[in-house]
Amino acid sequence: MRLIVSGGGTGGHIFPAISIANAVKAQKPETEILFVGALGRMEMQRVPAAGYKIIGLPVQGFDRKNLLKNFKVLWNLWKSKRMAKKIVKEFKPDVAVGVGGYASGPMLDECAAAGVPCLIQEQNSYAGVTNKLLAKKAKKICVAYEGMERFFPEDKILLTGNPVRQNIIDSAVTKEEAMKAFNLDPNKKTILIVGGSLGARTLNESVLQHLHDIKNSDVQIIWQTGKFYSQQIADAKKFAVDEKRWPENLQNTDFISDMAAAYKAADLVISRAGASSISEFCLIGKPVILVPSPNVAEDHQTKNAMALVNKGAAIYVPDAEAAEKVISVALATVNDDVTLKNLSDNILKLALPDSANIIADMVVKMGR
Repeated sequence: MRLIVSGGGTGGHIFPAISIANAVKAQKPETEILFVGALGRMEMQRVPAAGYKIIGLPVQGFDRKNLLKNFKVLWNLWKSKRMAKKIVKEFKPDVAVGVGGYASGPMLDECAAAGVPCLIQEQNSYAGVTNKLLAKKAKKICVAYEGMERFFPEDKILLTGNPVRQNIIDSAVTKEEAMKAFNLDPNKKTILIVGGSLGARTLNESVLQHLHDIKNSDVQIIWQTGKFYSQQIADAKKFAVDEKRWPENLQNTDFISDMAAAYKAADLVISRAGASSISEFCLIGKPVILVPSPNVAEDHQTKNAMALVNKGAAIYVPDAEAAEKVISVALATVNDDVTLKNLSDNILKLALPDSANIIADMVVKMGR
């Protein structure tokens, strides 16, 4: 079987794409898999690191603020469609999977035009523009939330959940080992603050504005600041240490390599509301405070968060209020064992396990 997997742009698109590819390979090891992404985007590094070949298209998003820049966007879209047509002709795929993001538009469009059966995977509770456009041409649409028939034809929808990083689910690390790895006190409650690999400015500001509250609490905090903000945080820390204001119970790092251990150590997580992160929290039953990013299309992170909040499975703090509130809410919540147990029980009920294998089954059937 010959499979094209297309899309990317963020970890939320790339992790599911790689998980689906791995699951297909596990079922049919002889499958030849080609990824197609967008030049200059994250997938061009992450996919080869996962052991797969990738071709980059010059496709990019429309500039809604400066319409004149869209002449180049349209030119690159035309070039991308020509490249996609050539890829279909030369690679001769039996089936194509689109995970959303710029590249999946022209690639799956050309696959569908050539009669290649297409499956799309929508991670969010509010469908992305590319997937909405491709829905008519797709044979199957795999989703992670109920109620997606408002975007897609109901007869094509499969509720599969989101494939997640397998090492998060498969990790055998114990809580004791995780606490030791982060040099934490096993007798104290732990909060993990994570804003993605690049970081989240609002979450970082929330910490910096509440150093006094953190210092005076009996809670320890692991704080992933993100690489983009690492120098700013380092400068702020140096000043705070000099002024004797930096809390000893606050550990900061720009990147956490072993996220499975960090999750295991944490009693409570503060996070953005990306679809992949939410799927991981559901599968491991982790209590979470969600601060959705306002800088995403259609405000889809807030919609992701509310799908959990409405079922008592997460706490929601709006981005605009986070700097003022989120640390105090977290410090109160982490010391409330009843609330933590309720959040954990309720979020576990929303877990959709084995997503990658379920989607891989469908891909294999479609590729026959």
